[in-house]
Amino acid sequence: MLELEHGFRVVDVGAMLVDERKASRGRAVAPDRLERELRQAGVVRAVVTPPARADDGGYLTANNAVARRSVDRPFVPFARLSGPRPPDPSAPDRPRTGDHPGPDSVAQYGYDDRFHGFALDPTRDGLPTEATLGALAEVGLPTLVTGGRSFPPSRVADLCDRGFPVVLGGVGGDPGTRELFATAVDLLDDYDDLYLDTGTVRSRALLERALREHPDRVLFASRAGEAHPNVALMTLLTCSVPQDAMKRALDDNPSRVVSALAA
Repeated sequence: MLELEHGFRVVDVGAMLVDERKASRGRAVAPDRLERELRQAGVVRAVVTPPARADDGGYLTANNAVARRSVDRPFVPFARLSGPRPPDPSAPDRPRTGDHPGPDSVAQYGYDDRFHGFALDPTRDGLPTEATLGALAEVGLPTLVTGGRSFPPSRVADLCDRGFPVVLGGVGGDPGTRELFATAVDLLDDYDDLYLDTGTVRSRALLERALREHPDRVLFASRAGEAHPNVALMTLLTCSVPQDAMKRALDDNPSRVVSALAA
C-alpha cells in the first residue's frame, strides 16, 4: 500500500500488538508489519496494547510481551487490565473468575517505566474493583476504555472524575453504536477528563461534530493491527474541519494526554 502524504505529525492512541506466533490468527499482525503499516500511514508513534480476549485469564504475560516487543520501536505500551465485576450490574451475568490484577499490580504497572497507561474492555474482561480503580487514580495514568452496547457511555461516565484521563473508544463504528458516540460527545460537556478516540468511527458527520464542538477532546486512533491505519486516518483527513482542529486530533491532543507520544 502506498504511503500517505498529508503534512501532519500523526500519533495514535489505539493500536494492537500481538505475539508473532499468534499473528496469523484473525487480522492481527506481527510487530514488524505493524511498524511498517504505521509508517505507511505517516504515524510516528502509537500506543499499543495486547488484544482483548473473552477468556478469564490474566494479561500479565501478554502485557510483558507487549512491553518487550516495543523496545526500539515507535510503540508506547499500555497494560491491559481485567476485573471481576460484570460491566452491567443490573443484568444477569456470570462472575468473572480468574486472576485479576489488584491495587498492588496497578501500582507496579504504574511505576514501571515500561508502561505509560492502561486499557480496559469491560464487556470482555469485566471491571476492576473499586480498590483497583482507586489505585488507577493514585497512579494517574491515562486509561483507554472500550465501550459498546453492554458498556455504554453512561457507564463510562462512572469512571470519570477519579483522577485519571479516560479515553473512550469502540463506539460509532456501526449503525448500532453511532448514537452511543453522539451521547459520548454530549458527555464531554460534563466531564473534563473524558476524551474520545476516532478508531472505530467511520461517519464523517459524527467526527465533524465532535471536532467542531470539542476540538481539544478528540484523539486519533487507528485500530492498527486489526485494520490498516490508512482506513481510520483517511476517514479523519476527509472531514470538513479547520486545519487547526485536525492538527489537534492527530498530534496535540494525544500528545497532551499521553506524554510519551509528544515530539
